[in-house]
Amino acid sequence: MQRKRLKAGALAAALALALAGCGGPAGPETENGQMSGDVSGIAGADGEAENAGGEASEIEKNEGGYRVGSSLSGAYVDPNEKPPEKEAKAAGFTYDREGLTYELVWSDEFDYEGEPDPEKWSYETGAGGWGNHELQNYTPGDNVTVADGLMTIELRKEEDGQYTSTRLVSRGKGDWTYCKVEASLKLPSGLGTWPAFWMMPTDSAYGGWPKSGEIDIMEHVGYDQDVIVETVHTEKYHGGQGKGKSFPTAGVSEDFHTYGVEWLPDKMIFSIDGEEKFIYDPFNYSQRPTCEIWPFDRDFFLIFNLAFGGDWGGARGTDDSYFPVEYQVDYVRVYQSPEIMELTEQ
Repeated sequence: MQRKRLKAGALAAALALALAGCGGPAGPETENGQMSGDVSGIAGADGEAENAGGEASEIEKNEGGYRVGSSLSGAYVDPNEKPPEKEAKAAGFTYDREGLTYELVWSDEFDYEGEPDPEKWSYETGAGGWGNHELQNYTPGDNVTVADGLMTIELRKEEDGQYTSTRLVSRGKGDWTYCKVEASLKLPSGLGTWPAFWMMPTDSAYGGWPKSGEIDIMEHVGYDQDVIVETVHTEKYHGGQGKGKSFPTAGVSEDFHTYGVEWLPDKMIFSIDGEEKFIYDPFNYSQRPTCEIWPFDRDFFLIFNLAFGGDWGGARGTDDSYFPVEYQVDYVRVYQSPEIMELTEQ
């Protein structure tokens, strides 16, 4: 195919743009590495393209600026200027952990009947996979009851084949920065089940997930019975690279066990039945941690949910022949330390 030649004026303008270091995005490349697209004109300062036969406009000289066409870009960045340094986190806190005292600031003992206390809990509802290709649809209260001192979340298969469950949150009704949290739980069993007790940021101050963090106090998947996973997710470490550990814990579906985290201004200590299991210390990963490693200086809220299937829960398949199944909560309690509140000026 014969190529069309650009007239001298247009060619000169194109050459001048290239030499000026125009910062516009390159066009898409073809499979052989060549640029694709129609080179039919060059845009002038007014945004109108001149065709190949038109006269190229003269580019104004401005030695202190960054030229795009005949105008000065407001997006100029000095290549020698370093980006602003992110604020250091989790540093400068001195306290005696053994000497800390804690006061109960919020709890639900589930010593009433009916629905979960609406002064403490709300529902997150809907299906759509929840970012993990999960199979359940969370209902606004149809799958949870409080009776006999327990809150019970039921995962079931409806007559239309739909899986329904509950996702209960304390957002806006129970939110804290630095606290000790614990809950007594009995977990469901069965291939595909995925119960969790965790915390998410009330406001995503550092950006959307995972930038503002996630605290997984307890996660369990049915194909790995009697194993509990406790994890922290941040911008630097998230998903399969989240920082955490798994722990053999006998009888998680037969008996109640207590799962907790002590969230301090410079570390988190996870526990099962009062025994410390995993410490997330940001200084183990950086001498100067920033929000990429420690976004945990803002309010977080509680979540109880029971998922089915998904990237992790359904990693070895699912089986609904044993439905319905139950996830039970005996109590959830939140404590805060006056010493830490004073130290962090809360």
